Amino acid sequence: MSVLRTVRGLALACHPGPTIAVTAFVTATAWSAGRNPAGCLLVAATILTGHLSIGWSNDAIDAARDTIVNRQDKPVVRGLVSRRTLEVAAGIALVVTIPVSLANGIAAGLMHLLFVACAWAYNLGLKSTAISWLPYAVAFGALPSFVTLGTAGTWAPWWATVATALLGVGAHLANVVPDMADDLATGVRGWPQRLGRYARLLAPLPLALATGLLVIAPAGPVGVVGWIALVVVAGLLAVILLWRNAPFLVTIAVAAVSVITLMIRGDALT
Repeated sequence: MSVLRTVRGLALACHPGPTIAVTAFVTATAWSAGRNPAGCLLVAATILTGHLSIGWSNDAIDAARDTIVNRQDKPVVRGLVSRRTLEVAAGIALVVTIPVSLANGIAAGLMHLLFVACAWAYNLGLKSTAISWLPYAVAFGALPSFVTLGTAGTWAPWWATVATALLGVGAHLANVVPDMADDLATGVRGWPQRLGRYARLLAPLPLALATGLLVIAPAGPVGVVGWIALVVVAGLLAVILLWRNAPFLVTIAVAAVSVITLMIRGDALT
C-alpha cells in the first residue's frame, strides 16, 4: 500500500494537468509540422521527462511553504509522498531528459534543455521576483525551434517564437492567479502578485495577442479557421472586460484557442 501511495503522490506532484497538456500540445505541433510517428513519440518522451523534473522539483522546493498554508491539493502536505522522494525523482527525471532531449538532435535538444533550465530557475527563486514572467517567456519561446530544428533542421519563424513567448507569459499569469492568496501568505511576490487584482484582467491579453499573431503573421490567407479564432478570442475578451466576475475559465478558453491555432498552423513552421 505504501508503494501505491507513493506512486499516487508522485503522479499528483508532477502537476499532471500542465504536464499532459504541454506534452500533447508540443507533440501535436510536431506532427503538424511534419514529424513522423517515431519522431512524435520521441518528442512526447522529451517533453514528458522534462516536465516531470519540473513538477516534482516545484513541489519539493515549495513543500515548506505549502505546509504553512495547509495546501491540501499538494501530495506532500497530504502525506502521500515525502519531500526527499520528490527531490530524488526530480533529479532522476532531469538526468534522463538530457540524453532524451539530445536524441532529437543537438540543436533541438539544447532548445528543450533551455526550456527545462528556465523552469528550474523559476522554481529555485525567480518566481519570487518582478521578472518571474521571463523564464516562462524564454522557455515557451524556445519550443517552436525545438520542433523545427528536430524536424527540418531550421529555426522557427519569428512569429512562432514571439507567439509562444506570449503564451508563456499568459500561462504564468493563469497559473498564479488561482493561488495568489497562498503565495502572498508565504512571501512569494512575483510579477502577478505585484499586479494584484489586475493580474486576472491582464492574463488573457498576451494569450489573445499570441492568437492574433499566429493567425495573421504566417504567409498566405488567414482562412476561415483563422477568422473564427479571431472572432472567438475577441468575444471572450469582451466577456472578461465587461463582466468583472467572469469565471477564470474564460481566460483558459482564450489559452485553448491560442494553442489550437498554433497546432493548426504547424505546417507553416517549417
